[in-house]
Amino acid sequence: MTRTTALLGAPIETGASQRGCIMGPDSLRTAGLFETLERLGWQVSDLGDLTIAPQTPMAHANGALHHLAETCAWIEVLEKAAYQAARDHDLPIFMGGDHSMAAGTVPGVARHAAEQNRPLFVLWLDSHPDLHTPESTESGNLHGTPMAYFTGQPGCDAYPPLAHAVDPENICLMGIRSVDAAEAQKIDDLGIDVNDMRTIDEVGILAPLRAFLERVRAANGMLHVSFDVDFLDPEIAPAVGTTVPGGMTFREAHLIMETLCDSGLVTSLELVELNPFLDEFGRTAKLLRDLTASLFGRRVLDRQTKSY
Repeated sequence: MTRTTALLGAPIETGASQRGCIMGPDSLRTAGLFETLERLGWQVSDLGDLTIAPQTPMAHANGALHHLAETCAWIEVLEKAAYQAARDHDLPIFMGGDHSMAAGTVPGVARHAAEQNRPLFVLWLDSHPDLHTPESTESGNLHGTPMAYFTGQPGCDAYPPLAHAVDPENICLMGIRSVDAAEAQKIDDLGIDVNDMRTIDEVGILAPLRAFLERVRAANGMLHVSFDVDFLDPEIAPAVGTTVPGGMTFREAHLIMETLCDSGLVTSLELVELNPFLDEFGRTAKLLRDLTASLFGRRVLDRQTKSY
Protein backbone atom coordinates (compact mmCIF):
# COMPACT_ATOMS: atom_id res chain seq x y z
CA MET A 1 0.00 0.00 0.00
CA THR A 2 1.31 3.45 -0.93
CA ARG A 3 2.13 5.59 2.06
CA THR A 4 1.25 9.26 2.15
CA THR A 5 3.22 12.34 3.12
CA ALA A 6 2.53 16.04 2.90
CA LEU A 7 4.83 19.04 2.72
CA LEU A 8 3.68 22.00 4.79
CA GLY A 9 5.70 25.20 4.85
CA ALA A 10 6.05 27.44 7.89
CA PRO A 11 8.05 30.48 6.68
CA ILE A 12 8.90 31.84 10.12
CA GLU A 13 11.93 33.95 10.96
CA THR A 14 10.58 36.07 13.82
CA GLY A 15 11.84 33.67 16.48
CA ALA A 16 15.47 34.00 15.41
CA SER A 17 18.01 36.80 15.45
CA GLN A 18 18.91 36.63 11.74
CA ARG A 19 16.63 36.99 8.76
CA GLY A 20 16.45 34.33 6.07
CA CYS A 21 14.61 31.31 7.47
CA ILE A 22 11.49 32.61 5.76
CA MET A 23 13.00 31.20 2.55
CA GLY A 24 13.53 27.72 4.00
CA PRO A 25 10.40 25.97 2.67
CA ASP A 26 10.90 27.19 -0.89
CA SER A 27 14.57 26.23 -0.75
CA LEU A 28 13.60 22.65 0.10
CA ARG A 29 11.09 22.63 -2.73
CA THR A 30 13.72 23.98 -5.14
CA ALA A 31 16.11 21.24 -4.00
CA GLY A 32 13.55 18.70 -5.23
CA LEU A 33 12.18 17.30 -1.97
CA PHE A 34 8.74 16.61 -3.50
CA GLU A 35 10.14 14.76 -6.51
CA THR A 36 12.67 12.81 -4.41
CA LEU A 37 9.95 11.42 -2.16
CA GLU A 38 7.75 10.57 -5.14
CA ARG A 39 10.59 8.55 -6.66
CA LEU A 40 10.78 6.59 -3.43
CA GLY A 41 7.18 5.49 -3.91
CA TRP A 42 5.42 7.89 -1.56
CA GLN A 43 2.18 9.69 -2.43
CA VAL A 44 3.18 13.32 -1.87
CA SER A 45 0.99 16.38 -1.40
CA ASP A 46 2.28 19.93 -1.16
CA LEU A 47 -0.04 21.87 1.14
CA GLY A 48 1.71 25.16 0.47
CA ASP A 49 2.81 27.64 3.12
CA LEU A 50 0.95 28.82 6.17
CA THR A 51 0.55 32.52 6.88
CA ILE A 52 -0.45 34.75 9.76
CA ALA A 53 -2.14 38.14 9.74
CA PRO A 54 -0.27 41.27 10.84
CA GLN A 55 -0.13 41.38 14.64
CA THR A 56 -0.44 44.08 17.27
CA PRO A 57 2.68 43.99 19.49
CA MET A 58 2.28 42.28 22.86
CA ALA A 59 3.87 43.67 26.00
CA HIS A 60 5.86 41.40 28.31
CA ALA A 61 7.80 41.87 31.53
CA ASN A 62 10.91 40.54 29.78
CA GLY A 63 11.97 43.54 27.73
CA ALA A 64 14.37 41.44 25.62
CA LEU A 65 11.53 39.60 23.86
CA HIS A 66 10.78 40.41 20.26
CA HIS A 67 7.94 39.29 18.01
CA LEU A 68 5.95 37.70 20.84
CA ALA A 69 2.60 38.40 19.16
CA GLU A 70 3.79 36.86 15.88
CA THR A 71 5.07 33.77 17.68
CA CYS A 72 1.75 33.29 19.47
CA ALA A 73 -0.10 33.61 16.17
CA TRP A 74 2.18 31.06 14.52
CA ILE A 75 1.66 28.64 17.42
CA GLU A 76 -2.10 28.77 16.97
CA VAL A 77 -1.97 28.38 13.19
CA LEU A 78 0.61 25.59 13.28
CA GLU A 79 -1.10 23.60 16.02
CA LYS A 80 -4.25 23.31 13.93
CA ALA A 81 -2.41 22.62 10.68
CA ALA A 82 -0.04 20.04 12.19
CA TYR A 83 -2.95 18.25 13.83
CA GLN A 84 -4.82 18.06 10.52
CA ALA A 85 -1.75 16.95 8.58
CA ALA A 86 -1.03 14.21 11.13
CA ARG A 87 -4.63 13.00 10.84
CA ASP A 88 -4.62 12.95 7.06
CA HIS A 89 -1.14 11.59 6.25
CA ASP A 90 1.14 8.78 7.38
CA LEU A 91 4.23 10.97 7.83
CA PRO A 92 3.82 14.73 7.25
CA ILE A 93 6.84 17.01 6.89
CA PHE A 94 6.79 20.52 8.35
CA MET A 95 9.31 22.75 6.59
CA GLY A 96 10.67 25.77 8.41
CA GLY A 97 11.27 28.37 9.34
CA ASP A 98 13.01 28.85 12.69
CA HIS A 99 12.65 26.43 15.59
CA SER A 100 9.93 28.46 17.32
CA MET A 101 7.61 26.59 14.95
CA ALA A 102 7.97 23.48 17.16
CA ALA A 103 5.86 25.29 19.75
CA GLY A 104 2.99 24.78 17.29
CA THR A 105 3.83 21.58 15.43
CA VAL A 106 4.54 19.44 18.51
CA PRO A 107 1.29 20.33 20.34
CA GLY A 108 -0.58 19.67 17.09
CA VAL A 109 0.78 16.17 16.60
CA ALA A 110 0.45 15.59 20.37
CA ARG A 111 -3.29 16.25 20.05
CA HIS A 112 -3.50 13.69 17.27
CA ALA A 113 -1.55 11.15 19.36
CA ALA A 114 -3.87 11.73 22.32
CA GLU A 115 -6.89 10.99 20.12
CA GLN A 116 -5.23 7.70 19.18
CA ASN A 117 -4.66 6.99 22.87
CA ARG A 118 -0.94 6.78 22.18
CA PRO A 119 1.90 8.72 23.83
CA LEU A 120 3.93 11.14 21.74
CA PHE A 121 7.71 10.83 21.81
CA VAL A 122 10.04 13.51 20.44
CA LEU A 123 13.54 13.00 19.04
CA TRP A 124 15.20 16.41 19.20
CA LEU A 125 18.16 16.60 16.80
CA ASP A 126 19.71 19.93 17.66
CA SER A 127 22.78 21.55 19.16
CA HIS A 128 20.50 23.39 21.64
CA PRO A 129 17.80 22.06 23.98
CA ASP A 130 15.58 25.16 23.53
CA LEU A 131 14.40 24.94 27.13
CA HIS A 132 14.20 28.64 27.92
CA THR A 133 10.86 30.31 28.56
CA PRO A 134 9.70 33.76 27.47
CA GLU A 135 10.37 34.80 31.04
CA SER A 136 13.90 33.41 31.26
CA THR A 137 15.39 34.04 27.82
CA GLU A 138 18.07 36.72 27.85
CA SER A 139 18.48 36.96 24.09
CA GLY A 140 14.75 37.41 23.50
CA ASN A 141 14.94 34.97 20.58
CA LEU A 142 11.86 32.77 20.92
CA HIS A 143 13.29 29.93 18.86
CA GLY A 144 14.98 29.00 22.15
CA THR A 145 11.67 28.34 23.95
CA PRO A 146 9.58 25.63 22.21
CA MET A 147 10.59 22.66 24.35
CA ALA A 148 9.82 24.49 27.58
CA TYR A 149 6.40 25.33 26.17
CA PHE A 150 5.34 21.95 24.81
CA THR A 151 6.47 20.17 27.98
CA GLY A 152 4.30 22.51 30.03
CA GLN A 153 6.97 24.36 32.00
CA PRO A 154 6.15 27.40 34.15
CA GLY A 155 7.02 30.73 32.58
CA CYS A 156 5.19 30.21 29.28
CA ASP A 157 1.96 31.98 30.23
CA ALA A 158 2.36 34.46 27.37
CA TYR A 159 1.84 31.63 24.89
CA PRO A 160 -1.56 30.10 24.00
CA PRO A 161 -2.94 27.59 26.54
CA LEU A 162 -1.41 24.13 26.06
CA ALA A 163 -3.90 21.27 25.78
CA HIS A 164 -1.56 18.30 25.30
CA ALA A 165 1.86 18.53 26.92
CA VAL A 166 4.62 16.09 26.05
CA ASP A 167 6.02 14.09 28.96
CA PRO A 168 9.70 15.12 29.35
CA GLU A 169 10.55 11.45 29.87
CA ASN A 170 9.38 10.85 26.29
CA ILE A 171 12.01 13.17 24.82
CA CYS A 172 15.48 12.31 23.57
CA LEU A 173 17.99 15.07 22.87
CA MET A 174 20.77 14.11 20.48
CA GLY A 175 23.72 16.13 19.26
CA ILE A 176 23.48 18.70 22.06
CA ARG A 177 26.59 20.85 22.40
CA SER A 178 25.47 24.36 23.34
CA VAL A 179 23.70 24.47 26.70
CA ASP A 180 23.71 27.21 29.31
CA ALA A 181 23.60 26.54 33.05
CA ALA A 182 19.87 27.19 33.44
CA GLU A 183 18.97 24.77 30.64
CA ALA A 184 21.34 22.12 31.99
CA GLN A 185 19.59 22.31 35.34
CA LYS A 186 16.17 21.96 33.69
CA ILE A 187 17.32 18.91 31.73
CA ASP A 188 18.44 17.32 34.99
CA ASP A 189 15.29 18.30 36.89
CA LEU A 190 12.97 17.00 34.17
CA GLY A 191 14.83 13.74 33.59
CA ILE A 192 15.18 14.30 29.86
CA ASP A 193 17.29 11.75 28.01
CA VAL A 194 20.21 13.74 26.65
CA ASN A 195 23.02 12.54 24.42
CA ASP A 196 25.53 15.30 23.93
CA MET A 197 28.46 15.13 21.54
CA ARG A 198 30.77 13.74 24.22
CA THR A 199 28.39 10.83 24.77
CA ILE A 200 28.23 10.21 21.04
CA ASP A 201 32.01 10.40 20.75
CA GLU A 202 32.35 7.83 23.53
CA VAL A 203 29.61 5.31 22.69
CA GLY A 204 28.53 6.18 19.15
CA ILE A 205 25.10 7.01 17.80
CA LEU A 206 23.37 3.66 17.45
CA ALA A 207 23.28 2.48 21.07
CA PRO A 208 21.42 5.51 22.53
CA LEU A 209 19.21 5.88 19.44
CA ARG A 210 18.17 2.23 19.45
CA ALA A 211 17.51 2.34 23.19
CA PHE A 212 15.18 5.32 22.71
CA LEU A 213 13.41 3.67 19.77
CA GLU A 214 12.82 0.55 21.87
CA ARG A 215 11.12 2.73 24.47
CA VAL A 216 8.88 4.21 21.77
CA ARG A 217 8.01 0.75 20.46
CA ALA A 218 7.32 -0.68 23.91
CA ALA A 219 4.89 2.15 24.65
CA ASN A 220 3.18 1.91 21.24
CA GLY A 221 4.16 5.54 20.88
CA MET A 222 4.07 7.95 17.98
CA LEU A 223 7.40 9.61 17.14
CA HIS A 224 7.99 13.19 16.04
CA VAL A 225 11.47 14.04 14.76
CA SER A 226 12.56 17.67 15.05
CA PHE A 227 15.64 18.24 12.91
CA ASP A 228 17.51 21.52 13.32
CA VAL A 229 20.17 22.32 10.70
CA ASP A 230 22.65 23.17 13.46
CA PHE A 231 22.53 19.51 14.50
CA LEU A 232 24.90 19.06 11.58
CA ASP A 233 28.48 20.24 11.52
CA PRO A 234 28.65 23.67 9.84
CA GLU A 235 31.37 22.34 7.54
CA ILE A 236 28.68 20.33 5.71
CA ALA A 237 25.65 22.51 6.47
CA PRO A 238 26.54 26.22 6.53
CA ALA A 239 22.99 27.55 6.02
CA VAL A 240 22.10 28.21 9.65
CA GLY A 241 22.25 31.32 11.78
CA THR A 242 23.44 29.60 14.97
CA THR A 243 26.47 27.60 13.88
CA VAL A 244 28.10 25.46 16.57
CA PRO A 245 31.29 23.56 15.63
CA GLY A 246 31.57 19.84 16.22
CA GLY A 247 28.21 18.67 14.89
CA MET A 248 27.12 15.51 13.14
CA THR A 249 29.02 14.31 10.10
CA PHE A 250 27.45 13.35 6.79
CA ARG A 251 27.78 9.65 7.61
CA GLU A 252 26.44 9.95 11.15
CA ALA A 253 23.41 11.93 10.03
CA HIS A 254 22.50 9.45 7.30
CA LEU A 255 22.93 6.55 9.71
CA ILE A 256 20.48 8.18 12.10
CA MET A 257 17.91 8.74 9.38
CA GLU A 258 18.26 5.24 7.96
CA THR A 259 17.93 3.76 11.44
CA LEU A 260 14.77 5.78 11.98
CA CYS A 261 13.43 4.46 8.69
CA ASP A 262 14.22 0.89 9.69
CA SER A 263 12.29 1.35 12.93
CA GLY A 264 9.05 2.26 11.18
CA LEU A 265 8.15 4.41 14.17
CA VAL A 266 8.38 7.98 12.83
CA THR A 267 4.98 9.63 12.36
CA SER A 268 6.01 13.24 11.68
CA LEU A 269 9.11 15.24 10.78
CA GLU A 270 10.08 18.88 10.87
CA LEU A 271 13.09 20.51 9.23
CA VAL A 272 13.98 23.82 10.86
CA GLU A 273 16.45 26.72 10.83
CA LEU A 274 17.39 26.38 7.16
CA ASN A 275 18.55 29.85 6.12
CA PRO A 276 19.23 29.81 2.35
CA PHE A 277 20.67 33.33 2.55
CA LEU A 278 23.67 31.76 4.34
CA ASP A 279 23.97 28.72 2.08
CA GLU A 280 26.56 27.86 -0.58
CA PHE A 281 24.86 27.04 -3.90
CA GLY A 282 22.01 25.25 -2.12
CA ARG A 283 24.25 22.58 -0.57
CA THR A 284 22.47 22.57 2.81
CA ALA A 285 19.01 22.33 1.27
CA LYS A 286 20.20 19.45 -0.91
CA LEU A 287 21.69 17.71 2.12
CA LEU A 288 18.40 18.05 4.03
CA ARG A 289 16.60 16.65 0.99
CA ASP A 290 18.90 13.63 0.93
CA LEU A 291 18.69 13.08 4.68
CA THR A 292 14.92 13.16 4.44
CA ALA A 293 15.15 10.63 1.63
CA SER A 294 17.11 8.33 3.96
CA LEU A 295 14.29 8.56 6.49
CA PHE A 296 11.77 7.80 3.75
CA GLY A 297 13.48 4.67 2.47
CA ARG A 298 16.50 5.48 0.34
CA ARG A 299 19.44 3.15 0.94
CA VAL A 300 23.17 3.36 0.29
CA LEU A 301 22.79 1.04 -2.71
CA ASP A 302 20.38 3.56 -4.23
CA ARG A 303 23.01 6.28 -4.39
CA GLN A 304 24.75 7.00 -7.66
CA THR A 305 28.49 7.53 -7.95
CA LYS A 306 29.30 11.05 -9.11
CA SER A 307 32.08 11.97 -11.47
CA TYR A 308 33.72 15.40 -11.38
